[in-house]
Amino acid sequence: MWNEPYLETCCRSALHRLTLVATHGRPPGLKDGPCLDRLTGMGLARPRADGRFEITDAGRARHAIEILRRSSAA
Repeated sequence: MWNEPYLETCCRSALHRLTLVATHGRPPGLKDGPCLDRLTGMGLARPRADGRFEITDAGRARHAIEILRRSSAA
């Protein structure tokens, strides 16, 4: 049974972008800002002291389950 809150396509994309930028982080003020805020509220991302967003361990786990699994199934 799936117990995780649903991630909209845009939020899944934002989560994936967080993995791509690695330690650089995502700057605030981009079009995916609302998704980064939602991911932060879900504990999948967090804002850093410099204002950029980074992925959390929970975000990495969710990315592996929801995004990497889909791409390997294709």
